[in-house]
Amino acid sequence: MSDRGAHCDELVADCRLCAAIDLFAHTWDPVGLAALRSRPHRRRELRTAIGGISDKVLTEALHRLLANGLVDRRAYAAAPPRVDYSLTDLGESLVDGPMEALGRWILEHGDGLLDVARTRRADAVDGRQLDHTTLEALRMPAVRASA
Repeated sequence: MSDRGAHCDELVADCRLCAAIDLFAHTWDPVGLAALRSRPHRRRELRTAIGGISDKVLTEALHRLLANGLVDRRAYAAAPPRVDYSLTDLGESLVDGPMEALGRWILEHGDGLLDVARTRRADAVDGRQLDHTTLEALRMPAVRASA
């Protein structure tokens, strides 16, 4: 077995892989990280930069990102009060590493991924025979292309 294979077994055994994957489990967390990539943002700036996110969901996302050590919150003693959010070194490594690689993969394969999803949904509507896994996938929300 290659060193890479041994490393993957080690990751699965001690749940580091699960912890890493969990960083992408919440839709808005990677979006928030991407929005902070260029520079620190105040809360309102961050909400505007992301677009389409409620204040409650942004609060939840920021709490998770702070708890995971990916984002830093800096409060300034000023009038009016000011708080900036920025990426930590760990957050930067996630954005510049796996997220960037995933972005490249999506650019290359995203259309094919959406085409397969559309075809499977069309087959289900047409009444064609589908296996259990496909039927479960069809019950999931539609995949949307990002702008």
